[in-house]
Amino acid sequence: MLDKLKAGARKIRRELKIYQLVLKDPRTPILPKIILALAFGYLLLPFDIIPDFIPVIGYLDDLIIVPVLFLLALKLIPKSIVEDCKAKLRMQSKP
Repeated sequence: MLDKLKAGARKIRRELKIYQLVLKDPRTPILPKIILALAFGYLLLPFDIIPDFIPVIGYLDDLIIVPVLFLLALKLIPKSIVEDCKAKLRMQSKP
């Protein structure tokens, strides 16, 4: 079980790095950049639409809003840019 958690954490970290590269890429359209910035901001900033101290519902907004924003942004970004960023990340991680 611990191995699955570690693998999941590595995958999430890799995806976040890809999103960062996509944000920095000059070919990325402005609307997806804004949506990704909103998703990162919502994820990292201390305020929420529904406060986290409210049981269950407080965390549901984080589990729904952030992934929806990421998916929406990825739908708006040309596949070639995402693939280029993935390839760039693979090249960076090679020793």
